[in-house]
Amino acid sequence: MKHFHFLSLSLAVATTAPAQNPPYDKPPEVEPPYYRVRYEAKETGDLIFPVQYTVWIPEGVKKLRGIVVHQHGCGEGSCKSGQTGAWDLHWQALAEKHDCALFAASYEQPQDADCQMWCDPRHGSAKAFQKSLADLGKASGHPELAEVPWALWGHSGGGHWVGGMTLLYPEKTIAVWHRSGVPLVKKNPDRPSIKTYTISDAAIDVPMMCNPGTEEGVTVKEGRFAGVWPANETFFREARGKGGLIGIAVDPLTGHACGNQRYMAIPWLDACMSARLPEESGGALNTMPTKGAWLAPILGKKASPADQFEGDLKSAIWLPNAEIASKWMHYVEDTAIPDKTPPPSPTGLSVEGNKLTWNARADFETGIAHFIVFRNGEEIATVPEKTKNPHGRPVFQGLQYSDTPAAPLVKMEFVDEKAESGKTYEYRVVTENTVGLRSQ
Repeated sequence: MKHFHFLSLSLAVATTAPAQNPPYDKPPEVEPPYYRVRYEAKETGDLIFPVQYTVWIPEGVKKLRGIVVHQHGCGEGSCKSGQTGAWDLHWQALAEKHDCALFAASYEQPQDADCQMWCDPRHGSAKAFQKSLADLGKASGHPELAEVPWALWGHSGGGHWVGGMTLLYPEKTIAVWHRSGVPLVKKNPDRPSIKTYTISDAAIDVPMMCNPGTEEGVTVKEGRFAGVWPANETFFREARGKGGLIGIAVDPLTGHACGNQRYMAIPWLDACMSARLPEESGGALNTMPTKGAWLAPILGKKASPADQFEGDLKSAIWLPNAEIASKWMHYVEDTAIPDKTPPPSPTGLSVEGNKLTWNARADFETGIAHFIVFRNGEEIATVPEKTKNPHGRPVFQGLQYSDTPAAPLVKMEFVDEKAESGKTYEYRVVTENTVGLRSQ
């Protein structure tokens, strides 16, 4: 086993993945508050792929209360994209709010290999995940990592994985968001080798959300991902029929790409974490309250308080409260969830020569679109000059297919090429979120 972590603020111990895995040999370098471990295939038991795990620890947290897990999907590209998951500023904002770590895996799966060999946690990835929490806990000085509960988010095969982990370990799961993928609860005749799960009484108490794209079988009935919606609907009906706290939020703009789902997933997870996490680290999870819940019909766009809902309760989408229901109604219409609060201001602006650097936290509701640089009160640049996200709103860090920052990571810096030697300038940097609101 190779460990990737820092022993102190000045001494790094880090290596890269072996040469036989070229797509995975250049992960971002780690230094506190980031820590990484890497295991070779079979080092942790039955897992047939090498795997890297990276965790981010919020500054100043004395004892973690939980972990936010961001799990990529299948295929070499998605697996590689997991290498930057822990650096996502928007997901860090969710984790930090609840004194939680942000955790991301990168399973080193060759493109043509069977992704079931990791996305079904029963094939060794559950054991590897739990071993990594113990090892990362030792490396980071937070041994509680091995014990605290998990808020799970997964895309595609990652949705299968987080669902499997929920059904295997419901007592450890705060809530779970399934972007496209769900675990199978009934045999798939097209993939008879995929093992099914049973939804237990303990699992139905875990809040769940199914989040397929409309082009994955809802409005587009043919193509590679047309089976996603039928699988989601089957999973939903099985869980909801048993009284499960489960909802559906169909992305109206996309297919298998993640689109703008983070603007719904983050506040939904926030609501579940706020309700379920114990005040002190190590306590048992609270039962998710059901008073004040809202319901909506499958594929509907209007929710109503549960005591006013007139449809079939056993097939109704479950939403935890009025605030989430309001966001859900905007999301399923056009994903344009409103945000009226400006983002936090950048901090730590430093100038060396004509190079500016700074720090910033993401707007909890709508992230960071870009930064605006002012010189002597005049707007002179945006950083980056152009933001790209083919799958949704442009964001500062860019987004890969599995909803992780683009590689290499974008830096918070700007070089003023027009600054004249010998002159003194006053600089300011402003954050703009993805709905166009600017910080002070």
